[in-house]
Amino acid sequence: MSHWEPVLTDLVRQRGGALVRYAALLCGDRAEGEDLVQEALTKVFAVMRKPPRGDGGVAIEHAEAYVRRTVLTLYLDGYRRRRRWAAVRHLLPGSESTAGPERHSPDRLDVDRALAALGPRQRACMVLRYYADLTVPQIADELGVSPGTVKRHLHDAGLHLVAELDESLEGDRR
Repeated sequence: MSHWEPVLTDLVRQRGGALVRYAALLCGDRAEGEDLVQEALTKVFAVMRKPPRGDGGVAIEHAEAYVRRTVLTLYLDGYRRRRRWAAVRHLLPGSESTAGPERHSPDRLDVDRALAALGPRQRACMVLRYYADLTVPQIADELGVSPGTVKRHLHDAGLHLVAELDESLEGDRR
């Protein structure tokens, strides 16, 4: 048994749901979020040849940090590919999805739709700020941009979300 197998098992058991929720918020779809986490786990644990700590063990917190970072990188790198697929998906037969029991309330769908309209960097900033509860400097470090750029993305995304959600509330009142 490799040294990382127990860490992978514990990570998936203890933090798997949180990782999937994080990825789903980034990409806007739970199934796609699950795929993103699976791909991140594969990438992280496929290259892990030696433990990141000197004592021979791998802390779940360290492994989770690697996986979260990989999820974010995969999301940002794959944004163009997903956008291109979305543009041609309607051409295939049977592309309509059916609602399952996990369907969200209408209020939740409005937030999901509003988040989906954001660009990848704005969406990543909003998820990192309000879901992962990172500070502006931490987000800047994660994304490799300046804190001013993060503030601008958060500001622009906030304005967009307020406008989108106000419109949906107005539509509900009619």
